[in-house]
Amino acid sequence: MKKKPSQRPTARWVFFCFQGIHVLTIDDSERHVVNLQPRHQTIINCLGDIYQQIYS
Repeated sequence: MKKKPSQRPTARWVFFCFQGIHVLTIDDSERHVVNLQPRHQTIINCLGDIYQQIYS
């Protein structure tokens, strides 16, 4: 948020942060999440198990 850390980021910022992350599907069976950075993993861990399963 304007290049400053925040303890209370907005949902808009979180969605904006996840722009550029894609799911690469190979042969309709194998899926890989690409462009995932450590800061994204931190956010995913805060969101819980369902999101960890989606983005793992």
